[in-house]
Amino acid sequence: MPLAAAIRREYVYLSHIVRTLWMLRRLKPHATRTIVDIVEDQARRRPHAPALIYQDSQLSYVRMNGRANAYAHWAIGRGLGQGDCVALLMENRPDFICAWLGLFKAGMQAALINTNLMGEGLAHSIALCGARHVIVGVELADHVRSATFADPPQAWVQGGEADGMNGLDAALDAAGEAPVPRSARAGVTLQDRAFFIYTSGTTGLPKAANFTHMRMLFMMYGFVGALSPRASDRIYNPLPLYHSTGGVCAVGLAFLRGGALIIKRKFSVHEFWSDIHHYQATIFEYIGELCRYLLNQPESPLEKGHQVRVITGNGLRPEIWREFQARFAIPRIVEFYGATEGNVSMLNYDGTVGSVGRVPNYLQWLLPTRVMRFDVESEMPVRGDDGLCIECGPDEVGETVGRISARAGRGFEGYSGNKTASERKVLRDVMHKGDAWFRTGDLMRRDEHGYFYFVDRIGDTFRWKGENVATGEVSGALGAVPGVREANVYGMKVPGVDGRAGMAAIVVDGDFDMGALPAHLAQRLPHYAWPIFLRLSPAIDVTGTFKQRKVDLVKDGFDPAAIADPIYWLDPDKGGYEILTAARYADICEGRVKL
Repeated sequence: MPLAAAIRREYVYLSHIVRTLWMLRRLKPHATRTIVDIVEDQARRRPHAPALIYQDSQLSYVRMNGRANAYAHWAIGRGLGQGDCVALLMENRPDFICAWLGLFKAGMQAALINTNLMGEGLAHSIALCGARHVIVGVELADHVRSATFADPPQAWVQGGEADGMNGLDAALDAAGEAPVPRSARAGVTLQDRAFFIYTSGTTGLPKAANFTHMRMLFMMYGFVGALSPRASDRIYNPLPLYHSTGGVCAVGLAFLRGGALIIKRKFSVHEFWSDIHHYQATIFEYIGELCRYLLNQPESPLEKGHQVRVITGNGLRPEIWREFQARFAIPRIVEFYGATEGNVSMLNYDGTVGSVGRVPNYLQWLLPTRVMRFDVESEMPVRGDDGLCIECGPDEVGETVGRISARAGRGFEGYSGNKTASERKVLRDVMHKGDAWFRTGDLMRRDEHGYFYFVDRIGDTFRWKGENVATGEVSGALGAVPGVREANVYGMKVPGVDGRAGMAAIVVDGDFDMGALPAHLAQRLPHYAWPIFLRLSPAIDVTGTFKQRKVDLVKDGFDPAAIADPIYWLDPDKGGYEILTAARYADICEGRVKL
């Protein structure tokens, strides 16, 4: 690498990390300044500046603060106080943020419930947080009715009326918007819990991650240090507010600098660029699949000529990164990595294509994140003769872990009411006897300059023909094939065969040519990584945060008689994909055909 490029790389990294660390210097466990104080300061300093923009309405900082006061008075009037929790089940809109902000003013906590949950999952999530009251958007009243509670909470409906539920709008009007005395939250510190934030539930029932005020401000300031938002910025947020990316990171970009947060009720690929123009957005947050959805749309004059100067998010795949940035004229992309409950976080400050972040060698003492050699079959790190884990070399794939310590931002608060799940995320005796590290559950590689690259989730990577196959790599290769709009890759057990055969559910359009597929795959994948089976699906099922669901696909198997979608298989004799018939399926299962 030329010397000038190396100097620029280090300058960009150090200037951003130093700025971030300077802002974080006052965040101590026993400090009492939370997001509430920050918002109240903004309401005093810039009362009439827009804080929340939603559809064709705006809430200024002073009006947002007043609405939050009403929620605090409502909660106090119900006999609730410090340490109590209220569950929040509501689609994106200003009251979502005003609600939890008001609860914080009263020294309380909020459980941010996934709006896709119904029945058992919803009842389980509310029981986990111990909430005696649940605030429900009128649009989700039927979700609450679908759940059977052992000890039903009181439901308060906002935005309308619903039979059998208390009316929250009238109660808030009666509560008034007078300032809430600071004594209501006296004693609340940054180490206290702010939120319960739930896993997406791709398998099993959701887990509730404990999310402290400290973690909230660390996330917020981390993004402020990376993106340098201004008071004039307008941050477009189409992501769910019940999740940390949309509900914490995007909020911090606006509130910490006095900017405006543009709230979209639900992501719409057809309205995205018209919204960017209409609201004059200068920043937006993304999830990787959101970017792919946008790329799959026909070109529009609205996708350029906007005011966007920087975007941030995670999951932007390397194979579409340059195309996305060029087509939509995005000046700067800041990819990041982090988990709601974890202590591993990093940002790609300089836009290195495909990287999720960087930790250079000279800062590993401060940001202790490592990649450990990993056994895909046992799904555990490999240990040496001394019983310690083995750190990977440059570009070697392993599990990324972060050291757990008392230092601010390096702790692990675990999952509420689930000690077993919490302990499974802790890896002990890693670098030294007695140390403890957080397991991210993600396979990555780290290059010689400290850039991290996501490879796959543990459990998604599988063994085939004695080789590790990363589903993320295969999905990326399929996604680059003309006509493939989406791809979800997973391993499939085949009777009498070792390992798991690759299978992909793909969504295609009229440009897809099955006959040309092998030639495309040959350019991007070793032959052992080619999917053995293809399932042509009308759509890919995803969670509310755009994570692809694999469990049901694995359960479906590859029997063409049991699946309505067309199934193809890789015929080794013909070297291409052929329709899988019932007779050929029987041949495969009974070992008459060698895969």
